[in-house]
Amino acid sequence: MRTLDDIREEYEFLEGDERYRLLIELGRELEPMPEALKTDATLVRGCSAAVWVYPTAEGERLHFLADSNAAITKGIVALVIAAVQDRPAREVAEMDIAAALAPFDLKNQLSSNRTQGVPNMIALVRDHAARIAAG
Repeated sequence: MRTLDDIREEYEFLEGDERYRLLIELGRELEPMPEALKTDATLVRGCSAAVWVYPTAEGERLHFLADSNAAITKGIVALVIAAVQDRPAREVAEMDIAAALAPFDLKNQLSSNRTQGVPNMIALVRDHAARIAAG
């Protein structure tokens, strides 16, 4: 998976439809999430499309599997995951993920329907990280 910094560098050079294409590409690059993990328990509430996020811990590091049934939304999910993937749980729990995503200016780039679930996705990721960090 690309780092958030690498994605941001590419994103800044693009405009309009090219940014949509990048988001779709990022979504396609997500590690596949097994269908068995797409349950009500892993479903992110408040998203206009279905979004599933499943955390795992590898030692102190968090690793997330995620998916969506909508291409652009899946790309947004990939951005959120890129910000936190394989980082220590304590670091993710304390991280300002919204600030890390701010350079992408998603609210002005995408419709409110596409971004309305982002705060819920961030909260879910941080909650999982805090629970794992607490042991």
